[in-house]
Amino acid sequence: MAEDKKARKGTTNILGMFPQAQIQEFKEAFGMMDVNRDGFIDVSDLKAIHNDLGRNPSDKDLNEMLKECPGQLNFTAFLTLFGEKMHGTDSETTFRQAFEQFDPEKKGKLSEEYVKDLLLNVGDQFKEEEIRQVWKEAKPHGGLFDYDAFVTLVKRGPQDEMAQ
Repeated sequence: MAEDKKARKGTTNILGMFPQAQIQEFKEAFGMMDVNRDGFIDVSDLKAIHNDLGRNPSDKDLNEMLKECPGQLNFTAFLTLFGEKMHGTDSETTFRQAFEQFDPEKKGKLSEEYVKDLLLNVGDQFKEEEIRQVWKEAKPHGGLFDYDAFVTLVKRGPQDEMAQ
């Protein structure tokens, strides 16, 4: 019970969203889907799984399935997709697209002052302390807030944790 509460605790680390036993179940499911055992689920893996189930989807349909994942579908990405679906959070793509609405050139960075102004004056307005917390986790560099890195941090956790 305490483990389940800890697993549901808000965290940027996807592994913290699930109890260890459930992560192990996901690992087993991922292993079954990774037919060619290369550590990634790709079109050939999905095709083999569907064929085993008596289905024959087109490559276009299989590629559409894989588009839900930004980048290659490794175990961490697999777990992230399940976490988003089970915990009702927006996908990484949706989250990034929200920032892109304020970045017409789609550079992945916004002016620190512009972001601060938005946080203070638009929607659910932040307090100065809340902005300091955001900057503590995602420090602007050279007056720019790197929202691409921030989205990755929020959705996947710190990059050094992902290597584990």
